[in-house]
Amino acid sequence: MSEKSKPSVLFVCVHNAGRSQMAAAWLTHLAGDRVEVRSAGSAPADSVNPAAVEAMREAGIDMSAETPKILTIDAVRASDVCVTMGCGDTCPVFPGKRYLDWKLDDPAGQGVDAVRQIRDEIERRVRGLLAELGVRTA
Repeated sequence: MSEKSKPSVLFVCVHNAGRSQMAAAWLTHLAGDRVEVRSAGSAPADSVNPAAVEAMREAGIDMSAETPKILTIDAVRASDVCVTMGCGDTCPVFPGKRYLDWKLDDPAGQGVDAVRQIRDEIERRVRGLLAELGVRTA
């Protein structure tokens, strides 16, 4: 990563409807335009999990306009850090990339109470990642 370029992070889960969407929303919220953020799913859902949208709304972050996106090789290739969240071996691996695997409960089918705990854990991990990348938060 050159001095001038900003770091790029890709969050991947199976459906791109909960965990990866919340992580991308947290990263964007905390780092603004200091980090390039992508999220994708190996088998994207039709829509973002309403409980995840509600949990993030409670934290002051609106992700109601987000839509699940399919994981592409180009998205992985263009990212410095690839954070997987239970997508198994579907994420392509390229040399020179940093891969993190975050073990997080899947919010699918869970109520907002359960999703709040996942949301808070994702925030904690995103803040840690930003610190490791040397990116100041808002």
